Amino acid sequence: MDLGAPYNLRTVEEVFRDLKGRRAAMIKALTNDVEDFYQQCDPEKENLCLYGYPNEQWEVTLPAEEVPPELPEPALGINFARDGMQEKDWLSLVAVHSDAWLLSVAFYFGARFGFDTADRKRLFNMINDLPTIFEVVTGVAKKQQKEKSSISNHSSSKSKSNSKVGKSSKSQPKEEEGLDDEDEDEDEDEDEHGETLCGACGENYASDEFWICCDICEKWFHGKCVKITPARAEHIKQYKCPSCSNKRARP
Repeated sequence: MDLGAPYNLRTVEEVFRDLKGRRAAMIKALTNDVEDFYQQCDPEKENLCLYGYPNEQWEVTLPAEEVPPELPEPALGINFARDGMQEKDWLSLVAVHSDAWLLSVAFYFGARFGFDTADRKRLFNMINDLPTIFEVVTGVAKKQQKEKSSISNHSSSKSKSNSKVGKSSKSQPKEEEGLDDEDEDEDEDEDEHGETLCGACGENYASDEFWICCDICEKWFHGKCVKITPARAEHIKQYKCPSCSNKRARP
């Protein structure tokens, strides 16, 4: 099985970049592509695993046949538990195991390429600065960021246009009158969104990026992550993220 694991990952930065790609892939499977992921995890099939690749693509497939495998293997048989628990609990369980797998792969590379104590510590700190997959999938990361910033729910008082698009620091006032007020509002908006995380990739808000909020679950997303452009957003009366759009009653 090709796990997309190039053996030229000689530095901490290269191993971290590999992990971020795999992490983004697995977050995508458990959020934006959750309907497809759910269907692929058929309990009637054999033991299946969720793999994330460095190119941010994911795959549900059988584990590697060779023993020992090239890389640590993800949790085996995630499909068997699918229909035995609530969907959100099942996704949370898969997320926890995915986090554990990412750490094992990263430190496998660290051992293989002889990272010393300082390099291993730096790698762990870089990984630990990112929200876990579990935190992104369950919304814990967003809640923690809100508590830290002590800012009230930003979606409750926004105008219709602001509920769709994150305000950009590049915007300029049309009139000189009231300039100070607008600058103050913009600074507040920057502070308000600065700790927000994308519901798809888990990365932080950036003022120069297009940003859209789901009117159902109130999670924020980079436009590029959910394939929404600013022009398209202007014509959306009520935006539903891929997860909310794909939700349906489970048997």
